[in-house]
Amino acid sequence: MWQNITDLLFIPGEVIVNLFVSLALASALSIGIALLYRSTHRGLNYEQSFLSTLVLLSPIVTLVMMFIRGDLVLSLGLVGSLSIIRFRTPIKDTRDMVFLFWVIAVGLGCGTDNWMIAVVATLFLSIVTALLYIMDYGTQRHADFVLVLAGESDYASEEVQDVIRQHTTTARVRSFETEGEAWETVFELRFNRMQEKQSDQMVRSIKAVQGVAKVSLLAPQLTLPM
Repeated sequence: MWQNITDLLFIPGEVIVNLFVSLALASALSIGIALLYRSTHRGLNYEQSFLSTLVLLSPIVTLVMMFIRGDLVLSLGLVGSLSIIRFRTPIKDTRDMVFLFWVIAVGLGCGTDNWMIAVVATLFLSIVTALLYIMDYGTQRHADFVLVLAGESDYASEEVQDVIRQHTTTARVRSFETEGEAWETVFELRFNRMQEKQSDQMVRSIKAVQGVAKVSLLAPQLTLPM
């Protein structure tokens, strides 16, 4: 009896070494992934806690994989236990989901002793991510804006449209409203990247036109992750 208890408590040295190496490698790779996420992040939805999630998730998945390795009963039990968990924190950016899946894949690789595959794949994906960030991949070549003009005297239509044509690629009138002496008109504008940088000059030029009291330039398609 005592021999059986001793056998149950005894853990082979190679198992301990394997566990330590797998957890250490998973933690190191996930820290690198988290640092890459922080360095290449854009937008307003940055959260420090998400970096901790990236770092901890990979070794946790590694530990789970080492528990259920080759054991069908434990794997089914894991599926059943995970089915009762409800993640109520929404993913605000699809890029965050990619990084979560990335650290999970690293955890799966380390937990199944595929250490070299996990390292090489992480290095390859890190290079691809850095290149996409440096190249600013996916940025539109043009930018759409809405220009709102208002005044309380005669509307110098020709002069205003001449200024707009000089600074935009395309422009069209969306609406024009008058009430007494007051008027308001709305344009849809499209800039290329060089014209967008000079949009403030266009706004100043329009503001200088006689009869224009208010100039507002809006970006309706601007997406701000919240």
